[in-house]
Amino acid sequence: MSSPEIASLSWGHMKVKGCSSSYKDCKVWPGGSRAWDWRETGTNLQHHPGVQPADLEEVLKKGAELLIIGRGMNEALQVPPSTLDFVKQKGVDVQVFQTEKAVAEYNKMAAQGAKVGGVFHSTC
Repeated sequence: MSSPEIASLSWGHMKVKGCSSSYKDCKVWPGGSRAWDWRETGTNLQHHPGVQPADLEEVLKKGAELLIIGRGMNEALQVPPSTLDFVKQKGVDVQVFQTEKAVAEYNKMAAQGAKVGGVFHSTC
């Protein structure tokens, strides 16, 4: 399965090609996507403690061989070293960017046929 293109990104709004709904924050993987509520794993409105391994497990289980994390338009969402270590221990490459750059890299890799997944925060 191929990774879906992220068709558009603006503050607080993301659209994934082939998906009828839009997202504020989203998870994407080879063959699908869904809304991502990073508060599910205890990250609060001040963006701490940040992206947790539990935020990424679903994407990794869906077959991503490369994971891209978008920290927000102003890079406010934290990504602890322990989270990066978790991904690397699964044998998956991980890259962290400001969200616009993360989406560009994700789309580039998806277009090349990579089994890429990602989690993207579309506001601060």
